[in-house]
Amino acid sequence: MRTDADRAWDDFARELGRNLVRARHATGWSQERVAHMAGISSYTYQKFEKGESRPGTPLNPRLVTLLSLCQVLGIGLEDLLPDLVPDLTHGG
Repeated sequence: MRTDADRAWDDFARELGRNLVRARHATGWSQERVAHMAGISSYTYQKFEKGESRPGTPLNPRLVTLLSLCQVLGIGLEDLLPDLVPDLTHGG
């Protein structure tokens, strides 16, 4: 059963993907160029823009990947991450 935290992460991941799209469009670059410059595959980057890591799995990239994408896109991490950080606690 999916929890509120799971649904919140799904929403956060989709918004992160939309932020990637906006930042990439601002550069005028293709998905392939951004992926290559960040050192990830085009397929992986395409999934990121959809808010997924794998089909049906919310985006959850490594920090080094996020920082690389920020450097390539010329933005800060705070510009990439959605404003509303979800509560991911599970009642501990």
